[in-house]
Amino acid sequence: MPEVVIGEVTDFFARPVVAGIKLSGTLRQGDKIHIKGATTDMELVVESMQIDRVNIAEGKAGDLIGIQIAERVRRGDRVYKVTE
Repeated sequence: MPEVVIGEVTDFFARPVVAGIKLSGTLRQGDKIHIKGATTDMELVVESMQIDRVNIAEGKAGDLIGIQIAERVRRGDRVYKVTE
């Protein structure tokens, strides 16, 4: 499936397991993303995202968002939106 770069991981928090992502494109709740880096390779559907601990339905280029993830990611990992 085609993928488009929409951001980069800037932070990782262990409790709860959250990735901070700087967006370079638009991301919506329900979008499928692929996070890939030197040791990271995971796909997930964005269940929820936040800006400054406030839930949002959509993030746009330039936003710094947080999303819950299942496992560790690292700074600099690329975030791709999977398009059908």
